Amino acid sequence: MTITDPLAVFPIWVIVFDYLMGVIMWTLIGRVAMNLFLPEDSNFFFMKVFVKGTNPIIRVFRPITPGFLLEPLVPLYVAWFFFMIRFYLMPWLLGYSVMGMLSFPLEGEIARALYDMVN
Repeated sequence: MTITDPLAVFPIWVIVFDYLMGVIMWTLIGRVAMNLFLPEDSNFFFMKVFVKGTNPIIRVFRPITPGFLLEPLVPLYVAWFFFMIRFYLMPWLLGYSVMGMLSFPLEGEIARALYDMVN
């Protein structure tokens, strides 16, 4: 199994954009996961950071967020948009038909680090 360097495959702006979108997506998912155990107004430092960092993004998506969604699931809904942009829009804009799973540069770097730790 060979894991290629993302800089050898993609231009630097794609890597930076994907990392930014990936961090936003995973932060939104992290907020949902932490919200399973803690309320949004918790004094726990990480919950405060997740809420404060993601509230502006959720506010931007509020006009297209369905009203029937439970409030704790709204960040997951917004994270879905970032996933769709990363998985479908970016490859289409770059001229690829399919990028495939784990071809996201951010997740690819994490997979490479885990692979290097095991082997």
